[in-house]
Amino acid sequence: MRPLIGISCCQKAFGIFATPNHAASDTYIRAVRGPARGTPVLLPAAGEDLSGELLPHLDGLILTGSRSNVWPGHYDGPPHAEGTPEDLQRDATTLPLIRAAIGQGVPLLAICRGMQELNVALGGSLDQRIQDLPGRMDHSTPSDQPIPRVRTGKAHAVRIERDGALASVITPASRAAGRLAVNSLHNQGVQRLAPRLVAEAWAPDGTIEAVRVDGATGFALGVQWHPEYDWERDADSRAIFEAFGRACAAHRAARAGHGPIAQAAE
Repeated sequence: MRPLIGISCCQKAFGIFATPNHAASDTYIRAVRGPARGTPVLLPAAGEDLSGELLPHLDGLILTGSRSNVWPGHYDGPPHAEGTPEDLQRDATTLPLIRAAIGQGVPLLAICRGMQELNVALGGSLDQRIQDLPGRMDHSTPSDQPIPRVRTGKAHAVRIERDGALASVITPASRAAGRLAVNSLHNQGVQRLAPRLVAEAWAPDGTIEAVRVDGATGFALGVQWHPEYDWERDADSRAIFEAFGRACAAHRAARAGHGPIAQAAE
């Protein structure tokens, strides 16, 4: 049986009555069914801590990207600019879920907003609009490019730590080069890195683009870009999901008493 992989949902308004719905992009479902070789389970943005009910049944956890930003009250930051989308229901669900998953060794892959949540959950803080800071790049979605190109096109390169967890799972060519080309669709980014996180990749302007959880007993990696958009054509994106999927399968086997839990870099 394939490992059960939880996918965090956002609370979004749908339809003419703006009815609240819990949703995750199809790109994550396809990545779980594809290179991660898992069964996707959508986790609602319930507005409460569900970790005790969910984690005993999950073999892995994906924290998804989103248009919404993590509420700054969680890291004592200034209020968001007017009109900035927030999702307090999601925050209330994912932040305790992250801490519990790491504590229990459940494999975790945090993507874009998910990496920001990971940083905040473990005690870090965020820059809210990187593009407004002196000397920094615009990491947000360019308005002059068609959406498909923005999602899959490579916006800039990132320098990677050659001996890190990320380097251990990407292709040998990229590991040898010490760099990756990535897409970029975010406004927020790591300001103060959480004590348990170790930076593993950096944009040309110094923005942290990947992290690992120091001392984690299971796979625990965050990336600021979106490998779920281009894993069908990009070998490194596919390799990230394959490594995560192997960790999830190992965790499932360990829960069933058939083997040890995989380490973060395996």
